This record gives sequence, C-alpha cells and structure tokens, in this order.
Amino acid sequence: MAMRPSDQIVHKAAWLYYTHGLRQDEVAQQLGISRASVATYLKRARETGIVSISTSTELFGEELLARQVEDAYALRSVWIVPDGDSALDPEIEMPALAASVFLELIEKGDHIAVAWGRTVYQIADVMPFADLQGVTVQQLCGNLGAPYSYRPDHCTMEIARRLNAKGINLYAPLVLSSERLAAELKREPVVAEQLAGISSCNIALFSVGGINDDSHIVECGALARQELKRLRAEGAAGVIAGQLIDGAGTVLECAYNRRLISADLASIKAIGKRLVVVLQPQKFGPLTAALAGGLATHLIITRSMAERLLAARSARPAA
Repeated sequence: MAMRPSDQIVHKAAWLYYTHGLRQDEVAQQLGISRASVATYLKRARETGIVSISTSTELFGEELLARQVEDAYALRSVWIVPDGDSALDPEIEMPALAASVFLELIEKGDHIAVAWGRTVYQIADVMPFADLQGVTVQQLCGNLGAPYSYRPDHCTMEIARRLNAKGINLYAPLVLSSERLAAELKREPVVAEQLAGISSCNIALFSVGGINDDSHIVECGALARQELKRLRAEGAAGVIAGQLIDGAGTVLECAYNRRLISADLASIKAIGKRLVVVLQPQKFGPLTAALAGGLATHLIITRSMAERLLAARSARPAA
C-alpha cells in the first residue's frame, strides 16, 4: 500500500534533510512550507522511525523509489503503487490513491483543468464527495462523439459533481475536418476565452495516451489507424489532451494537431500543479516523452514503471 498523501511530506522532509543534506530552510523552500513545519516533520520522522527507514533499502521501498524518481526527473512529488504477484490490484489501488492525492492538492478557490480517458474517468468514479468552496473544474480539450466512453465532458462534470464545484465544458469538437475550420473556431470569443483561461488554472489532472493501433484517439475516431501509423514513423511518441507529442515532449508538427481544439502545451505547462497518472506498462514511451517535455510536476505510477524510469535515466550517456 502506498503511503498516504498526508504522510508523504514527512518522508520527503526527512529525505531532503538527511539524505540530500539540505538545511531546514532549504527543505522548507523546496517543499513550499515554513521552517517551523520542517522542524515538526523532522521530529515526527525521528519519533516514527522514518529517519532510519529513509536510508534503508529494506523498508518503505516504494517511498524510497518515489524519492529517487523525483530526484532523477526533477518532479515535486511521486507516488508509487505496488504491482506484481504479491501486490493488491493496481487497477483498483491507483485510481483510489490518485483521487486522494488530487483532493489533497486542491485548495479553496482553485481552478482545475481536466483531460479525458479511461484513467481520468476511473479516478473521477472513485473520488469521495467533497464540498469545496469556489472551485471550478474546466475541460482541457474539445469533445468527442456520443458513443465513446470516458468523454472529456463526462470526466469534467463528474469530477465537478464529486467536488460540489462549478463545471465548465468546452462545447467544441476535439477534431475538426480541416485546419481552416479549427483556426476559425479557436477565434470564436467563447472558445478563445476558455482556451486562454487554461494557463490560469492551479491544478491539472491528466494521463498520457499511447500511440499503438488501439490508441484512444483511434478508438474514438479522432484519427485513422493508418494515419497514426504514418505519424509514428514521423516521430509521434504520445498523446497529451488529444495532441500528439514527440519524444522530447513537444507538439508534433502535423495536420492532425492543427485540426484540434485543445489547450496548447505552453498553457498546460503554465499550470502550477500538474498531476499525471499512468497505469498501463505500454505507456512507458509516452510517459518518458511527457517527462522530457516537463509536462508533469506530480506523478503516480506503478513500482515496475518507476524502476523502468530509473533504469532509463541511468542508461543515458553522460553529457
């Protein structure tokens, strides 16, 4: 079982202070808390034994691994869900953990941006009901046809319902039939205002999409299978809010992306807290692309994915 989000900051403070050798004021600055809070957390870490655990590879393995992934990829927080034969089912554990983390990240008056897909909808489906004052939940990209499950508007409004928050749907298609129509629709005042507001959001919740033949952008009819195959050959590495990105985490220059109604990556990166949740092992490539582009600040993954990320980082040739 992964550590509760409310307890993780104690472990992080101990990790930075005892393992990295940071001063208490430096720990406070990195975690965005007061020095007095750091002192309290370090005291709690000593009393509960986390200090000795922080330097051991035998206990709290997932938390140690999380700290290593944070260090390797310059992430603010990482949570790891155990997987493997002896672990609980990650398909059940990860949405529950993600919902808990997401709720703890939200503050009164926050403006939240939400993407779409199976992972995001699973998180919404298990999210506890809360009464958050002044919170707004906004759709990151245009919508899909009615037959498709896990639509952007469904994900947005279900999270808004769970939080007792205001929901804002983007009433435009995800993909237009031509670049000209997409450009004209983006200039419409209502759509332009909604897209412009994304960068002022405080939190974003999304996953990364794969680029295999069964990718959600193929299954929902946004992109033909043969066209995706061609774009893979041209460098497509993953999907963020409907957009194809390359291996460096930047928008792939292609006609498909120019036909999209979606927040641009610069607007998404302007959001202070960006929680990315990835469960499926086949999304390793898309995830590394998203991390290369600095698209995540907070990350929830399985233990096996964390190990692959660290192995990939250590295998990189020295600069």
